[in-house]
Amino acid sequence: MAVRHHLVRATPRQVWTVLADSSRYADWVVGTSDSRALRGQWPELGSALEYTVRIGPWSVTGTTVVRRTEAPTELELEVDSGPLGTARVAIEVRPWGEGALVKIDEHPLRGIGGTLHNAAVDALIQLRHRSMLARLANVVEEYVTSGSQAA
Repeated sequence: MAVRHHLVRATPRQVWTVLADSSRYADWVVGTSDSRALRGQWPELGSALEYTVRIGPWSVTGTTVVRRTEAPTELELEVDSGPLGTARVAIEVRPWGEGALVKIDEHPLRGIGGTLHNAAVDALIQLRHRSMLARLANVVEEYVTSGSQAA
């Protein structure tokens, strides 16, 4: 089980504002070079976005679907990475003193990721989450200091 948390210097609502902006997805999701709305109004239940991962001259397109949402505290996604399979990614945002504690919990579901899921894979996911949560914190804190934040 790959679960990690990070303290963000912003309110849960400010964190949610970034999570709820499909155009910002690539700013905090490690490996993603761009993202765009695919269907529905992100992050409503069933809405989806498409993202691109670029590695050198190669690119792969995937989709992320909202499977559960409770603004501004919970967002559960199913990420489809094509040949790598799908994963459940649950993000929880809760008040913590003056800031917000963001917890991410990811589990491979189908495909090669689900088949090969083991402690070593979880360790790699943990490393990715460390970077992803730091990036999310930076995006949110930059958003807050820019004066664009929601009340």
